[in-house]
Amino acid sequence: MWSCVIVGIIISLLFFIFMDQILVFIGASSDTIELTRSYLIIVICSGPFVLISNCYSNVLRAEGQSNKAMMGMLIGNLLNIILDPIMILGFGWNITGAAIATVIGNIIGALYYIAYFMKGKSMLSINIKDFTIKDKVCSSVLAIGIPASLGSILMSVSQIIMNSQMASYGDMALAGIGVAMKVTMITGMVCIGLGQGIQPLLGFCVGSKNWDRYKKILKFSLWFALILGVSLTAICYLFTNQIVSTFLTEVSAFDYGVEFSRILLSTSALFGVFYVLINALQATGAAVSSLIINISRQGIIYIPALFILKAILGINGLVWAQPVADILSICLAIILYVITSQKLMKDNVDSKVVLEKC
Repeated sequence: MWSCVIVGIIISLLFFIFMDQILVFIGASSDTIELTRSYLIIVICSGPFVLISNCYSNVLRAEGQSNKAMMGMLIGNLLNIILDPIMILGFGWNITGAAIATVIGNIIGALYYIAYFMKGKSMLSINIKDFTIKDKVCSSVLAIGIPASLGSILMSVSQIIMNSQMASYGDMALAGIGVAMKVTMITGMVCIGLGQGIQPLLGFCVGSKNWDRYKKILKFSLWFALILGVSLTAICYLFTNQIVSTFLTEVSAFDYGVEFSRILLSTSALFGVFYVLINALQATGAAVSSLIINISRQGIIYIPALFILKAILGINGLVWAQPVADILSICLAIILYVITSQKLMKDNVDSKVVLEKC
């Protein structure tokens, strides 16, 4: 927790100091920068609480307490949803009300996790006296955490680059791509949750060297992820107009939103398989493979694709860059997983031979 607090404060301070530069960089125009600033200056106050929630929800999942992890997320998000109309429409606070609702949701969600850990129900302690920076502890956390962190950082960086490039086509196009990404997030967030849910299960199997159970869990998860991804994508594709219309009413922005959504949905059916493979690699401790995949999808492949496809296809090229990066990253994930699993099985056979000789 204490690392989350420290890092959260540092990041929030950096946003305060460089706010205008950041807003211009991400594509805020003269028409939107004031509203964006008034929202962000409030929301970043909850930075440490966001990190605490993310950290503790993953710790609880690793301990097998997925229901508690889900409860903390639900409390914060549902409170945000309830408070939004009250503060925006009821109090007439507009964008400020939306920001305050978000901050309250973030804080209450984090406090739920803190209260749970303070009761001593977890294997871990949040007492500051137990805080340590021993090499083995740090290296273990960083080996798994850095690939995931880089993936998140690159996702933000690539989003900033996308917005800055899309802004050259006007605010309506920028609004359209923003909503299109929300549409694909319906599939993406569910599949990310599925991947995170199986990681501790696979991790337990790796730790106990129960490879038969590992294979069964992985096989079931891959099939379930594929079926789930296809189903959610089909629903989003069929109801694209209705979903986009809940966010956009201006005709040109709506048209952009629908067109961009259908482009991004072209590969979202494979999200589940991708995130299952990523988490399967992390469960085996394959930090290098996880790192390669994470920096490839949102960095090495995606960012160059933005500029190359924009030069070839124009505005649609910016949108097609993500499906192209998805396909190539999934192929890379399959290759790296096959290599890693073959090595694991070989090491397992070798260890059995050694034990039999003993």
